[in-house]
Amino acid sequence: MSVNPADSVVFGTLYGSEAMREAAGDRAWLQHMLDVEAALARVEARLGLIPAEAAPAITAAARAGKLDMTALAISTRNTGYPVVGLVKQLSQAAGPEAGRWTHWGATTQDILDTATVLVIRDALAIIERDLDRVCAALAARAEEHRGTVMAGRTHLQHALPVTFGYKCAVWLSPLLRMRERLAELRPRVLRVEFGGAVGTLASLGDRGAEVLAGLARELDLAEPEIPWHVAHDGFAELVSWCGLLTGSLSKFATDVMLLMQTEVAEVAEPHAPGRGGSSTMPQKRNPIACEYVIAQARGVGALVPQMLAALPHDQERGTGPWQAEPLAIFQSLLLTHGALEQAVLVAEGMTVDAARMRRNLDSTGGLIMAEAVMMGLAPVLGREQAHHAVHHACDVALKEGVPLAEALSREEEVSSRLDREKIEALTDPAGYLGAASLFIDRVLQQAATLPRRNGKTA
Repeated sequence: MSVNPADSVVFGTLYGSEAMREAAGDRAWLQHMLDVEAALARVEARLGLIPAEAAPAITAAARAGKLDMTALAISTRNTGYPVVGLVKQLSQAAGPEAGRWTHWGATTQDILDTATVLVIRDALAIIERDLDRVCAALAARAEEHRGTVMAGRTHLQHALPVTFGYKCAVWLSPLLRMRERLAELRPRVLRVEFGGAVGTLASLGDRGAEVLAGLARELDLAEPEIPWHVAHDGFAELVSWCGLLTGSLSKFATDVMLLMQTEVAEVAEPHAPGRGGSSTMPQKRNPIACEYVIAQARGVGALVPQMLAALPHDQERGTGPWQAEPLAIFQSLLLTHGALEQAVLVAEGMTVDAARMRRNLDSTGGLIMAEAVMMGLAPVLGREQAHHAVHHACDVALKEGVPLAEALSREEEVSSRLDREKIEALTDPAGYLGAASLFIDRVLQQAATLPRRNGKTA
C-alpha cells in the first residue's frame, strides 16, 4: 500500500510518470548498485588486484532479478543500508571463489552514491527528451501566432497589446535556459564516487587512484579530482535545477489556466471526452494538466530546501544528511518528469481562439491603447498635457460607454491637431507592439539549436 500518491497505482496516473518510475524506482537503483559492483570487479581484474576469472562471474551474477528482496529488506533494516545485504547475495550468486572478491576496496557509500549518479543519468535523458518537446511546441506556437494580437495583462487587468506568439516566446525563453543549465550541470553531477572508508582509498594501497580512474571510464562517468563522499553539492544542484525547471513550467501552466477562464476563454487545454469534467457540473472543462504541472512544481520546490539542508556532511561520513537525500532526489526526478509530461500535453495540443482574443482586446473600446495615444500626442501637446487629455478622454469613454477614439475626437486640443484617421491609427493595437516581433526572433534563434529527431526539431 502506497502512502505517497506519486507511487500509488491510482493517483500515480496524475503524479510522476511510468517512464521515470521505471528509470528511478528502487529496482533500477538496486540494479545500478550491482552495475557498480560488477564494473569495479572488471576494473580491478584488469589491474591485477583480483583474479581475472572473478570479474565475469561477478558480472554475470549482478542482476537485480536474482535478488531475494525479502532478505535484502531484512538486512537493510538491520544495517541501515542495502549494500551489505546486496553484496552478500551477489557474492553467493557469483560462487565461492569469485564471491570472495566482490566489493574489493569499496565502501557502502561508494556504491550508493555512484548508483544514484547512474539513476540520475538515465532520468536526465528522459527529462531532456520531453523538455525538448515542450520547447519545440512553444517555438512552433510562437512562430505561428507572432501576429495574433491579444491583450497583455498586468495585475490581471488589460495593460497593453501583445501577441500570442510573443507570450509563447516568453514561456519558451526560460526553458531554453534550463537546457543550458542541464548541459552545464551534467559534468558536475555525473561523476563517479569511489573513495573507500574515508575517501583516501587506503585499502588499495598505491593503486587506488588507478581504480578510481578505471571505474570512471568503465561506467562512462567523469573522474573527480577528489572523492566527493562528503561534498554532495552536485546532488543539491540537481534538485535545485528541478525546482527551477518545474517553476518555469508552472509559469506556463498558470498563464494557460488563467486564459482558460470562462470569461477569458482565449486558450484551452486539449479536450477529450470526460477530461476535466465534474461529478456534478456536466459543462465543466477544468484545466487538469495545468493544475498538475503546478502541483508537482510545488512538490519539487518543497524538496529543494531539504537537499540544501543536507549539504553539511559531518567529518568523513555524514550522520543524517546523506540518509535524507534519497527522500528528495528520486521524488524530485519523478515529479519533474510528471510536470513535464503534463506540460507536453498542453504545449502540443492546446487550442488557441484568435477571434476570442480579438473580442477581448476590443472589449474596452480601445482603452488598452491609452498609453499609445498619449505617447503619440506628447510630441504635439507635450507629455503632461497629452496625459491630461487622454486621461480625460478615458473617463468619458468609461462613463458613456463609447470607444476611446470617439472620446478623443471630442477633445478640442486633440481633434484640432489630429484628424479622425490619425486618431484611429493611434488606437489600433497592431500598431503598438514595439519590439515584440524582434524578441520572438531572438528566442526562436536560440530554439533553433534544439536537436532534430525523426526529421523534426526535438
